[in-house]
Amino acid sequence: MPPRPRRRARSMRIAFIGTGVMGAPMARHLAAAGHDVTVYNRTRARAEATGLAVADTPAAAAAGAAAVVACVGNDRDVEQVTLGADGAFAAMDDGAVFIDHTTVSAALAERLADARALVVDAPVSGGQAGAEAGRLAVMAGGSDAAVAAATPVMQAYAARIVHVGAAGAGQRTKMANQICIAGVLQGVAEAVRFAQKAGLDTDKVLDAISGGAAQSWQMVNRWPTMVKDEFDFGFAIDWMRKDLGLALAEGSRLGATLPMTALVDQFYAEVQAMGGGRQDTSALVRRLAK
Repeated sequence: MPPRPRRRARSMRIAFIGTGVMGAPMARHLAAAGHDVTVYNRTRARAEATGLAVADTPAAAAAGAAAVVACVGNDRDVEQVTLGADGAFAAMDDGAVFIDHTTVSAALAERLADARALVVDAPVSGGQAGAEAGRLAVMAGGSDAAVAAATPVMQAYAARIVHVGAAGAGQRTKMANQICIAGVLQGVAEAVRFAQKAGLDTDKVLDAISGGAAQSWQMVNRWPTMVKDEFDFGFAIDWMRKDLGLALAEGSRLGATLPMTALVDQFYAEVQAMGGGRQDTSALVRRLAK
C-alpha cells in the first residue's frame, strides 16, 4: 500500500533503524512527507527494499540526522543499535531526538533517556495495517522537550499521539494495552467456540452482539477469521508473548497482580507448542476444541 499523502512538515534529515513489516512503511511515510530518510537494517536486503538511501551501520545512518527512529525487535536489539559498537548514540548530534517505537522494558527506556537529553519511548498500536496506512497510535514517554521534538516526525505515520508521561511511561502504557488485548481475545475465543458448540449461526451471533456492550475491535475484526481458522493477520504470538513477558515482569516489580495476563500467556505458550508461534494473536482459539 503506497503511503497516503500528508501535509508536508519542515523537511529534516532522519535516520530510520529497522525496516521490518512495521518500520519499512513508516520510513516510506517519512520520505513521502518530504524528509531526507536514510535507513539501516541488520539484513541489508530489507533496507534496500524500501527504495531509500541505505547506511552500513546505525552510526552511519544517524550521523548528521535531526531525528533517529528505531523499530526493531527487543531490548537487546535496541541496546545494540543505540549503545553498541557502531551504535547511533555515539554519532548523534547533541540536539537530535531519538524515537524508539520498539516495545521494550521500561527500565531500558529510562536508561536511554538518562543517556541523552532528547529521547522518546514511543511504542505503537495499530499493527502492520496501521503502519501501512499511516494510522498508528503512539504512546509517548519522555520530557516535554523530547516529545515536542519528536511529534513532527511521528505525525508522518501516526493518527494519534498521546504524551502519557515521563521516560518509561510509553512502555508501561503499551504493557497496559497488551494486557487488555490478551483478555479480550481470550473472551472472544471462548465465545466463538461456545457459539459453535451450541450450533448457532456464528455470523448472526456476531451481528447480534457486536452492536452492544460486548463489542470490541478484536470481536469485529477477528471473530469471522477465528471461525474460518484463518490466522495470518499481522502481530504474531511470538511477539505477543515477548510483550506479555515485559508486562508480567513489570507487574511483579510494581507489586501489581496480573492473574488473567499470566493465564493467557500460558495459553499462548500452548499455541506456540502447537506450531502457531508465527500466527497472529487470534490463534488463541486453536487451543479450544470445536
